[in-house]
Amino acid sequence: MLKQFHLIDNKICEGKNNDCPIKIYVSPNEEEKKYMVEHYLIDDHTLASALDPDELSRFETEPNHVALIYKRPKNYSAKDQLLFKTHTIGLFYFKDFIIIVMNDDINLFDGKQFNKVASINELVLKLIYRSIIHFLEHLKVMNMISNELEMKINKAMENRYLLNMFTLEKSLVYYLNAINSNGVLIEKVKLNATKFSFNTEELELLDDIVIENNQCYKQAEIYSNILASLMDARASIVSNNLNILIKILNIITIGIMVPTLIVSIFSMNVKLPIFQEHPLAFWFILGLSGLSAFVVFFVWRMLKL
Repeated sequence: MLKQFHLIDNKICEGKNNDCPIKIYVSPNEEEKKYMVEHYLIDDHTLASALDPDELSRFETEPNHVALIYKRPKNYSAKDQLLFKTHTIGLFYFKDFIIIVMNDDINLFDGKQFNKVASINELVLKLIYRSIIHFLEHLKVMNMISNELEMKINKAMENRYLLNMFTLEKSLVYYLNAINSNGVLIEKVKLNATKFSFNTEELELLDDIVIENNQCYKQAEIYSNILASLMDARASIVSNNLNILIKILNIITIGIMVPTLIVSIFSMNVKLPIFQEHPLAFWFILGLSGLSAFVVFFVWRMLKL
């Protein structure tokens, strides 16, 4: 599917003419892939990489264009069960236009960064910048989820929340790889700035992008290290909670067994030495059972078992 956009008065507007400088191919079919390879001379392998979700970010130089493969977080869905995934997006920069290739139909221009876009060069930089902001937003959400899981683990006696924490840690590892590969791509863009003919403002934006990506990587690394280092402690908390529950159940079981023993002795179908004919025998046995249960729980509290 092909979507085309114009830049009109520093705004990105959807268009239908073939001369639109922004062309987005979403899940291109074989015919569209063949057209891009033959008409725009896009390398077949690079095009396949742009549609591969496991491909790392990279920078490729071709005779008539520059290819940028970069990573962007995938919009979270409840069915992912706390597993945060990433998109791979291919951006092919030509002299007067760009071609964007991706697998999923997402809104690339959803941030405030795109309220004003003066040129194609600025758009390329802001697309990469938006992916960094998107990563930072997801890291904040991960931190909030992690805090909620910690509160639940403190009272948990099963592994469900612990498994959710493992999934979150796995997502952070994926994000670290994606952010790091994006950082390598940004450095290569900076080294090849002459191929893009960036002006002074665009070079300043590129410097900001380098700083933001480094900060994003450091933040993801800190979250990942904290989550990994405390995982054993959280597992111990769940185990300790279960041990406490078992101890309480054992005390309750012992507390019930003692009066049950007394009642069982007086319930035997044999002649008893005392109280067999006494009119208050029932109440005496009942009181003795209650007293034994009280003694068991009193000893438990005194010894603080």
